Parts: sequence; structure tokens; C-alpha cells
Amino acid sequence: MAEMVKVANTDELEPGQGMVAEVRGKEIALFNVDGTFYALNNTCVHRGGPLGEGELDGEVVTCPWHGWEYNVTTGACLTNPSACVARFPVVMEGNEVKVDLEPASPV
Repeated sequence: MAEMVKVANTDELEPGQGMVAEVRGKEIALFNVDGTFYALNNTCVHRGGPLGEGELDGEVVTCPWHGWEYNVTTGACLTNPSACVARFPVVMEGNEVKVDLEPASPV
């Protein structure tokens, strides 16, 4: 069974925002899309930019370094359809946002 690890409280991340959380040596980009939370590997596959620091527009985050775009619900790269970043399952427990550090299967 997967171990869910707390990465934030719901009140730490407003809808339309992202953040970076370091959990057990992994950098996770956490996003709030209209009250639903999504977690991706924080590293852009293009040049390693921090996705959690990028601008979120709906379900799309733009890497702040070179503008590559990713769908935060799937990890799919919109700039280069052959690329993607790992996404992590998210569970809500009360006001806690928990992430399974084992990546989900690619979409």
C-alpha cells in the first residue's frame, strides 16, 4: 500500500496558484486548480526549470525559465507532445494535502 505524505495544508495554496514542496528528498510542484490539487515532479524536462514557480492558467503551468507548458492534471507537455513530467497521486484528508511519492502511470 502506498504511503501518503503531507505536503501542505489546503489554506497554504489559493486556487490558481502553485508551490514547491520538498518531501523526502524529492521536489514536488503542487497546484490548486479550482480547489482540486495536483502534484508533478518539479523539474521541467527541457532545462530543469522549477515548475512549481511557474504561472498557472487553468490546468496549464508555464515553466518560468523557457516557457514550456504542461497540463498539471496529466503531466503531459503541450510544448513537446513526446515529453511529460511525472505526476503523483494526491489525497485530501481534512485540510491536509497528501501525496504518494510513487509516480502515477503516464497518461
